[in-house]
Amino acid sequence: MRMGKKKQPTYRIVAADARSPRNGRFIEIVGTYDPRPDPSEIKVDNDKAVDWLRKGAQPTERVEKLLKVSGAWDVFKGNAPAAPAPAPAASAEDAPVDAEAEAATEPAETDA
Repeated sequence: MRMGKKKQPTYRIVAADARSPRNGRFIEIVGTYDPRPDPSEIKVDNDKAVDWLRKGAQPTERVEKLLKVSGAWDVFKGNAPAAPAPAPAASAEDAPVDAEAEAATEPAETDA
């Protein structure tokens, strides 16, 4: 579904009946796509997208490419895990906590 002003398009990725017009009635918004910035901005709710694909939705060629970029297509085809591993994010959060713990265990200098 095309949105935006003249010469400034943004798109909604939607689940719609094939008989409805391009900007017509739709069932549910699955994500958005903004082709103007470099790199393009793609925001897709992968859970909704995979759910619609499993119900039999047929994506257009462009939407299929966007789903491949977002990872929803791989989840649908069974080539990737359903949820990405959160290990790198957890290690980044642990680092400041360890630094605080080390600072707390070091003896404090006193001026006596």
